[in-house]
Amino acid sequence: MITAIVFINAEVSQIPEVAEAVAAIDGVSEVYSVTGQIDLIALVRVHAHEDVAAVVADKVNKVPGVLETETHIAFRTYSQVDLEAAFSIGLD
Repeated sequence: MITAIVFINAEVSQIPEVAEAVAAIDGVSEVYSVTGQIDLIALVRVHAHEDVAAVVADKVNKVPGVLETETHIAFRTYSQVDLEAAFSIGLD
């Protein structure tokens, strides 16, 4: 499982709509509205690196109101929760 953290800057007046549209994209597991220099953080969880490009470049970047994105690929996950097991059995 590949995890990408995507920072999203959006039109200020469209942040809630952008967040909902991005959250509806297959491969996006979560979208957070945050404080700071970016507006939203999306977590993308897919099976292959090519899928990250398909989600971010082909879908997220084309959502109306998205101004720019910055994508970070996670090397390792440090967590007390077994995310791989949760996603493999379809838990929310």
